[in-house]
Amino acid sequence: MKKRNFTLGLLITLGLAGCSSGTDTDNVITVGATSVPHAEILEQAKPLVEDAGYELDIQVFDDYILPNKALQNGDLDANYFQHQPYLDEQIDEFGYDFVSAANIHVEPINVYSQKYTSLDQIEDGATVLVSNSVSDQARILALFAENDLITIKEGVDPKFITFDDIESNPHNLQFDADYEASLLPSIYNNGEGDLVAINTNYALAAGLDQSESVLTESEDSEYANVLAVRSEDADSEKTEVLVDALTSDEIVDFINEEYDGAVIPASN
Repeated sequence: MKKRNFTLGLLITLGLAGCSSGTDTDNVITVGATSVPHAEILEQAKPLVEDAGYELDIQVFDDYILPNKALQNGDLDANYFQHQPYLDEQIDEFGYDFVSAANIHVEPINVYSQKYTSLDQIEDGATVLVSNSVSDQARILALFAENDLITIKEGVDPKFITFDDIESNPHNLQFDADYEASLLPSIYNNGEGDLVAINTNYALAAGLDQSESVLTESEDSEYANVLAVRSEDADSEKTEVLVDALTSDEIVDFINEEYDGAVIPASN
């Protein structure tokens, strides 16, 4: 992977009170994002946004809950950190009136292990640590099923698989889904769990190498990370400027060169 030698210089934001809002300044577009790779990609998009006559204000978050709350409250013009199934889950749970303006990239999820180097080494009763996000759990279970580690009951939509939908579990894998996604790299580095499923953004931030994983999601994943906006802003000029910048050839080239397959430009 190409070494990143630039510094974001961005404030990790846990609350936006007192911060400038994109709705207060006509020529400022305020976007909430997690640091890696989302804020890095937005940094690269800044000149493209400026060419369109706007200033890009990037607010960096370290969790998956606050960016949607900030968007709902009008503190952001958009956010860029979540995949579509998670956005759908959040809309169902909290009643957000959000839409996806565009698919930007895919982060293939990876399963890491300090105990095994290949799937055929997995022992009966091995522990599998996953995040407490329902959409992440469905994604990980689908990945395990695709690799014949478990089977899923017939007719279940892959995006909505739960642990109750496991039909057979030949290795008697012990799934533990009681973890915040952001904490899983530290938990893995501490040697906990036989297998640990880690979202790519957190794996990259922790310096984990995708090539060290024992299981990797395919490139045609349905879990594209999206640019989310309020429904009322779906056709706004600010949204159009962001979409044009983030789906431009310049950004596609940056993603391909910078992340070497750990992050993949999405098809729109």
